[in-house]
Amino acid sequence: MTDFAAARRMMVDGQIRPYDVHDLRIIAAMLEIPRERFVSPDNADFAYADLDLPIGKDSQSPRRLLKPMALAKMAQAAAIGANDHVLDVGCAMGYSSALLGRLAESVVALEEDPTLAKIAEQALRDFHTGNVAVVSGPVVKGWPARAPYDVIFLNGATEVAPKSLFGQLKEEGRLIAVVGRGPAARVILYRCVGGNVSGWPVFDAAAALLPGFAEPPAFVF
Repeated sequence: MTDFAAARRMMVDGQIRPYDVHDLRIIAAMLEIPRERFVSPDNADFAYADLDLPIGKDSQSPRRLLKPMALAKMAQAAAIGANDHVLDVGCAMGYSSALLGRLAESVVALEEDPTLAKIAEQALRDFHTGNVAVVSGPVVKGWPARAPYDVIFLNGATEVAPKSLFGQLKEEGRLIAVVGRGPAARVILYRCVGGNVSGWPVFDAAAALLPGFAEPPAFVF
């Protein structure tokens, strides 16, 4: 039987701390949150491995959870404050939302798959995460009903700048995402200043593409 508490400590000591994650709030949250509760039972024993785990029970789905190291570094780069209102785009089964809920005042957890949204809602309820609201809809559209947001967190990759979400940022708001596919992908941090949004690379990372965020096919004469 897996000792999940020991596995959490090993994840933090072996994957999180060595990769320059120094925000003690993130480290404490990752030591506390039972990631095995936010993956399918078939993957529970691998919940703390440095792997791209399938989302839900469908191992054939192209979607994958962000690796713990990437999730932690993205959360740190977004500089989430205790009073921030956050949109978690593509929350899957809710692990990232549980983490963001430990850092922010409120989180809207957006998931396109209604089955996953129900699983996330139950898991977050069981974990007593009262400041996270799970909603279901196309992730590419964000959730304008609760906008604007201090931080928008893309829980996966986009092949293009996620301009469809820029209008849901507050002034000085940040959006963080993996941009690109394969080994050339980078985490980009965008910031809204004076109504204009610009971004800069933070670190290299790869992630599975989120639905609706593929680059449109080029027109060929």
